[in-house]
Amino acid sequence: MPYQAEYIWIDGHKPTPMLRSKTKILANSVKTPPIWGFDGSSTEQATGDASDCMLKPVFTCPDPIRGGKNILVLCEVMLAQTEKPHPTNTRALCAEVSKKYAAHGMIYGIEQEYTMMRLDGRPYGFPEAGGEPAPQGPYYCGVGAGRVMGRQIIEEHTWACIEAGLMIEGTNAEVMPGQWEFQIGAADALTVSDHMMVARWLLDRIAEDHDVVISYAAKPQKGDWNGAGAHTNFSTKAMRGSYAAIEAACDALGSRVMEHVNNYGDDIQSRLTGKHETAPWDKFSYGVSNRGASVRIPWQVARDGKGYAEDRRPNANVDPYVVTRLIMETVCGAAKVPTASTKAPKKAVKKKAPAKTKVATKKKKK
Repeated sequence: MPYQAEYIWIDGHKPTPMLRSKTKILANSVKTPPIWGFDGSSTEQATGDASDCMLKPVFTCPDPIRGGKNILVLCEVMLAQTEKPHPTNTRALCAEVSKKYAAHGMIYGIEQEYTMMRLDGRPYGFPEAGGEPAPQGPYYCGVGAGRVMGRQIIEEHTWACIEAGLMIEGTNAEVMPGQWEFQIGAADALTVSDHMMVARWLLDRIAEDHDVVISYAAKPQKGDWNGAGAHTNFSTKAMRGSYAAIEAACDALGSRVMEHVNNYGDDIQSRLTGKHETAPWDKFSYGVSNRGASVRIPWQVARDGKGYAEDRRPNANVDPYVVTRLIMETVCGAAKVPTASTKAPKKAVKKKAPAKTKVATKKKKK
């Protein structure tokens, strides 16, 4: 009996690419989804006089919405004429960098925040008649009517990810009403990014049935409300055995501040203000248990003298292939990466360590 394959890809929309998908019916005898094509002139990836683009399958998983033998097929976009990666194909470059630094054993976990929006453009949970709900405080990890909005969508999405075999690690309600988070990882750059993109597609698709729009905007609601990020946890083999390697990784990130910030998602300056658990966008800092720093070293990592660090700067709308690649290039490409086991100083646990700060101010255009 034929089955359905939902081909998913990232388009060329700016400033933030969107997910697209279409269905291919495959004969029961077809075990591997074939290369397919689409009209790139309708996705901002080609012109009308040469509109064909190629879809190259790179990751498949069960389709938890249709069930049965049906599958989801994540694809890279390729140029039809040359069969080379399309300029919008960020996964291809991530694959190259991953191969180059494979010996470092870099793994990631991404915390994807997002905001549910009604069709009128207001956050889910905000009064329909206008105005704002009670201030932030009771919503984070909350329970109960008036404090939590959209739980049905969360439950459906979580089970869908589990049934699809994605590496979903958890979910929680976030600080602003109507704002939630799910986590994917820990895995290498390509795996965590592939799973994240399929998880985003599933979230969009499930919310569609509820007439809810999923927003990955950095600052979906102006005012005294938290923005939405994609905090990216990372660890190399050296970091998993050495506290000195963790500090070296943080110092390396501090040497390329703007290159990261400029590629961590659209409208990042509206979110990284130094308020609402963020560091200023044009300054770099790191510290133990410090959610106001650019990079946080968890308290248990300082206690154990090994582990990982969390880059808190990426926006919710960041491209996971870009953020994982940049961290890999910066940390693994650093001149010196300690490998000797070094215990963290006891004071890092007994007393909150002050954030180490480096400043990089963006130059004004004349």
